[in-house]
Amino acid sequence: MGIVKISDQMHENLRVAGTALSRSINAQAEHWMRVGMLTEMYPELDYREICQLLIRAELAGGLDITMASSGQLHKPGAAPAGKH
Repeated sequence: MGIVKISDQMHENLRVAGTALSRSINAQAEHWMRVGMLTEMYPELDYREICQLLIRAELAGGLDITMASSGQLHKPGAAPAGKH
């Protein structure tokens, strides 16, 4: 685990959003990082679809950039490999 330096304003944004959504500051930051990473990898998906990918990733053992970039995460509405 490493340390990520962020601005005081971003820390305050994380604190407010985390409190509103019943998440710790670290959990809120990690959520935003996951959403951002998947948004960059799948720009055609909306927030709801990104959340569906996060749920699929969690069911598969957690989000891994290798899994996300290799197509092992299935986009909403797409049949998983071997299931048609």
